[in-house]
Amino acid sequence: MAKTVLITGGAGFIASHCATALLSHGYRVRALDNLDPQIHGPKPEPPNYLDRRVELLVGDIRSPKAVRRALTDADAVLHLAARVGVGQSMYEVADYTDVNSRGTAVLLEAMIERAKRRPFDRRVVASSMSIYGEGRYRASDGRLLANVERSPIRLKQGHWEPTDSSGRPIEAVPTDESKTPSTLSVYALSKYDQECLCLMVGKAYEIPTVALRFFNVYGPHQALSNPYSGVLAIFAARLLNERPPLIFEDGEQRRDFVYAGDVAEACRLALEVEGAVGRAFNIGSGRPVTIKEVARLLADTLAVPIEPEITGECRVGDVRHCFPDIGAARSVLGYQPRIQLDAGLAELVSWLKGRAAVDRVWEARAALAARGLTL
Repeated sequence: MAKTVLITGGAGFIASHCATALLSHGYRVRALDNLDPQIHGPKPEPPNYLDRRVELLVGDIRSPKAVRRALTDADAVLHLAARVGVGQSMYEVADYTDVNSRGTAVLLEAMIERAKRRPFDRRVVASSMSIYGEGRYRASDGRLLANVERSPIRLKQGHWEPTDSSGRPIEAVPTDESKTPSTLSVYALSKYDQECLCLMVGKAYEIPTVALRFFNVYGPHQALSNPYSGVLAIFAARLLNERPPLIFEDGEQRRDFVYAGDVAEACRLALEVEGAVGRAFNIGSGRPVTIKEVARLLADTLAVPIEPEITGECRVGDVRHCFPDIGAARSVLGYQPRIQLDAGLAELVSWLKGRAAVDRVWEARAALAARGLTL
């Protein structure tokens, strides 16, 4: 008999790709989602991109009744439900904490009770690169530096690159899972809270648990009109409205963009690989790129010849460079990212054809500026 996986946040962008991957490997998939209007529009309906074989339950992760119902006969749980977005989390503090932290606690209590009658095979929780704060850096003498932070005074002066304590340049290097977290936003703190809660409770109650730290996920099904979604969706919304992507700082900050299909495969592997239990893994492409480069590549792929606009501003909670070492995911999970950035952008652009996107970037920028969250 096919095993049933419950995906929380199951009508979302990443979840839709996970559902497709799991269905193709013989799983039954159930989704629990509240169809948040910020993601799904003012009159939320089940998204047409979600495979029709998915059993969709509309309900809130904070509702014990909805969660207990969703867990009925589930063999495993992929916990993706979360409010996302660094900037918005800094002024919707209560809601982000409530959904991400309390929602996870509600899920865990329900799983503890259910596990008394029928154990779970696995729980996988989506964590985030944001928990690291700044990524790994190496000093000029070769030492790896811990918890690098940028001075607000230097940022206001337009000095974007972090330095060592003597003001000397330091080199960004891939970040592995051993780096101590440095949570610089409410969102980051809540994602680390989700990860820690799931791993801790999993160990205590013998519910095999794995945490996956996603880097910048992109691909079809992203919410184009949500100004707090992934940066590529935000850039696409601007370009589809014949406006330049707006880039903070100088555009030379480096990130890792990983295709949603590769993330879905990582989730499947985490549900199955025995050696993954009790651990956290970086999930990225393994290929860093600057924000300026990715904005230009997206414009070229869309055939919209608009150069990005460099704002010279910085948001509170932003980091300069963070890109992953994915060696542990490769060796333990057997994870192998297959979609390179140019091919992934081609898939995204193909999906974008004929779609409307409401450009709400200025609304988001105004909300941050009004609260003193831009420098």
